[in-house]
Amino acid sequence: MFLEALASAFPESSYTQPECFDFSRKTSSYRSLSSRGQGIMEKILMGDSGIGKRHFCADEPALMFDAGAQELNEYFEREAPALAMSALEKTGVDAKEIDALIICTCTGYLCPGVTSHVAEQMGMRDDVFLQDMVGLGCGAAIPMLRAAEGFLAANPGKKVATVAVEICSAALFVNEEPGVLISMCLFGDGASAAVWSDDPGEGKWRIGNFDTVHVPEEREKIRFINSGGKLENKLHRAVPRLAAEAVERLWIRRANEPDQILAHTGGRDVIEALEKKMGWTLNETRKVLHDSGNCSSPCVLFALEERLKSSEGDSRYWMTSFGAGFSAHSCEMWR
Repeated sequence: MFLEALASAFPESSYTQPECFDFSRKTSSYRSLSSRGQGIMEKILMGDSGIGKRHFCADEPALMFDAGAQELNEYFEREAPALAMSALEKTGVDAKEIDALIICTCTGYLCPGVTSHVAEQMGMRDDVFLQDMVGLGCGAAIPMLRAAEGFLAANPGKKVATVAVEICSAALFVNEEPGVLISMCLFGDGASAAVWSDDPGEGKWRIGNFDTVHVPEEREKIRFINSGGKLENKLHRAVPRLAAEAVERLWIRRANEPDQILAHTGGRDVIEALEKKMGWTLNETRKVLHDSGNCSSPCVLFALEERLKSSEGDSRYWMTSFGAGFSAHSCEMWR
């Protein structure tokens, strides 16, 4: 499977971490926290999180803290297709040329899915194959690409569009759990879209050699649960270690030596755990964290896009994403 185009999209509104702390502490949700809970938020938002800014679809993100489940659902239904389309349009794709559209997300649920809205609003053909992938959390982008590869293998000569889109501001949730508060201070909104074909073409990047590790006994360490109709993110302090251990298992099974490793951001502690255990330097991953925070599934593709800006001389990448499951995924790109 060969890359034809890759592009990202973010909401116009962005906030530094101190600005996030400033609007957060004005909310009733923040005031309802104990001094310990407020202290956790202040430590992350006013400390060295590795995040320079985060983007939110909401013009006034503070209002999302106190929004009800129905309001958050409607917000996701409005913003997820819009951000996905923005990313797709930046690829320069002609919507009529798309034969399959695959979208992954974990920050909201629609039936029919986000693909239905995007296909309609972009004027795609009525025979386009639509597939929504949900429930895979931050690691979803690489399994999504694996599904695209499968579609092209079964349908030679076609063209597939993939989009990883997350409206993390639709999953803002506040309680006294440290993991909930930490995740609330790390996540932002974003989307990454790509177009793929089976046409090798001169100089094109090829993707393949997909692999997965699933550790279901650690499922409760990182997942969404339904709390009064809202999504509540469970995040255990062991996640950086779990991510490094799972990714190491994939790395050992790699087929080739890459020019660079491109990883999902996770957060500062996750990146440090990966670098320490594997001996890597994840420059692109750190830049993505700094520029947009943890946007969940699109982040590994943001890192790829960042690397491709200065890819002259590169011939091979190893990519990895991880999250709910507990699961980790990998693939290679080469030319």
